[in-house]
Amino acid sequence: MLTRRRLIEISAAAAVVPFAAGRAPAAARLTRWTGTAMGAQTSIVLAHPDEAEAQRIIETARAEIARLEAIFSLYRDDSVVSRLNREGRVDLPPFDLLSLLSLADGIHGATGGAFDPTIQPLWQLYARHFAEPGAAPGGPDPQAVAAARARTGWKNLAIDDATIRFSRPGMAVTLNGIAQGYATDRVAELLRAEGLRNVLVNVGEIRALGCHPDGRPWKAGLAEHGDGPAEERLDIAETALATTAPRGTVLDAAGRVPHLIDPATSRPGGVWRRVSVLGPSAAIADGLSTAFAVMPQAAIREGLEQYPGYRVIGVDAAGVRLDLSA
Repeated sequence: MLTRRRLIEISAAAAVVPFAAGRAPAAARLTRWTGTAMGAQTSIVLAHPDEAEAQRIIETARAEIARLEAIFSLYRDDSVVSRLNREGRVDLPPFDLLSLLSLADGIHGATGGAFDPTIQPLWQLYARHFAEPGAAPGGPDPQAVAAARARTGWKNLAIDDATIRFSRPGMAVTLNGIAQGYATDRVAELLRAEGLRNVLVNVGEIRALGCHPDGRPWKAGLAEHGDGPAEERLDIAETALATTAPRGTVLDAAGRVPHLIDPATSRPGGVWRRVSVLGPSAAIADGLSTAFAVMPQAAIREGLEQYPGYRVIGVDAAGVRLDLSA
């Protein structure tokens, strides 16, 4: 199931660029920041009458992303999650990690285990295997898969306010299937606290506060590949949107092995070509889209019932479209 196609990092080359807001009143000026965060092109668009104040707010948002990176990133040896994976426990874990793991626990239960951050040992095994020249197309040796599978299992992650620890040696977690949505939510709420009401945040996933200042909805594109053309466009306002595409990133040079590991089979997989989830929380939409990508329609419908106010849009390999609402 995990990991996703992005890592958590902040680009030093990011820029803040003000531009006119079309039909917006003169007092409502749009400012856009673009950069790289969570391993993807990232942007914040906000409406504010004062350019200097808008840039101050943008810098505050960037600092928040950097703070969350120091907790969740697998690409930083000093992050809290990296320390958990290395040492098998973390004492006095930060609130944001406990909060995110609580959300993950709910999604794990609602999806019948299809969302499982402890799948990381299996993902690492497949990633190493397919990175080798001439790797067997069928994947690693079954005994190696069984050994990695024995080091997974959500029930083997013990969590309380004082400690997070693994119950088995050699375990590891990845939050790449939910952390981008969580960061998107945190930034959006930070901007709301600054008094902003017309905002579009994309920190790997999307969250819209209100609508475009000229009164129309914001536009969001859905695509199988993050850097590819939009296959479908949605009008969004006051909602979050997360998309998972199993083959948006692949593990093998031939482009046939999806990057998602299905916990039910312990193999790379994906029932849908892409799955998008809309709803109030980008973190929940992120986790659900990750899980739903490896689940059949009937199971998606059942899982979605646990999250009123959320909608799923999927496209299968044959191009057949799925559209469900809780």
